Amino acid sequence: MKCPFCGEADTQVIDSRVSEEGDSVRRRRRCPSCEKRFTTYETAELRMPSVVKQNGSREEFSRDKIRTSFMRALNKRPVSTSLVDGAIQHIEQKMLSLGEREIPSLKVGEMVMNELRKLDKVAYIRFASVYRSFEDVDDFRDAIQDLDK
Repeated sequence: MKCPFCGEADTQVIDSRVSEEGDSVRRRRRCPSCEKRFTTYETAELRMPSVVKQNGSREEFSRDKIRTSFMRALNKRPVSTSLVDGAIQHIEQKMLSLGEREIPSLKVGEMVMNELRKLDKVAYIRFASVYRSFEDVDDFRDAIQDLDK
């Protein structure tokens, strides 16, 4: 860690403590060059990956867009908001665990479909029909048969 007073590149850690919330580490440091002391705080930075659209454009991940997709598919279906929140959180955790800076929108859509499949079969078919651009009744039939597997 660089000393903020003299610019020395190497400093010594005197004391380390975890914050009361447990989400950061406080470190007391001493500069061997100028002998001054200072405090640093370390926190984990979790950034959601950018979403790469099919046309190649990129945009920030939007929890609201995912929620809108769920709510449209689950319109008038008996699924609680807490279950939807849990599904969205599961998708976010999956995305973070991938460790990627960018994720294709197709992969996000598949994650949404997998969560909808667990929550409500009708909502899953609704979402799949739009997401996969169903053309006729046979596409619906195939999707419904896939549900039985």
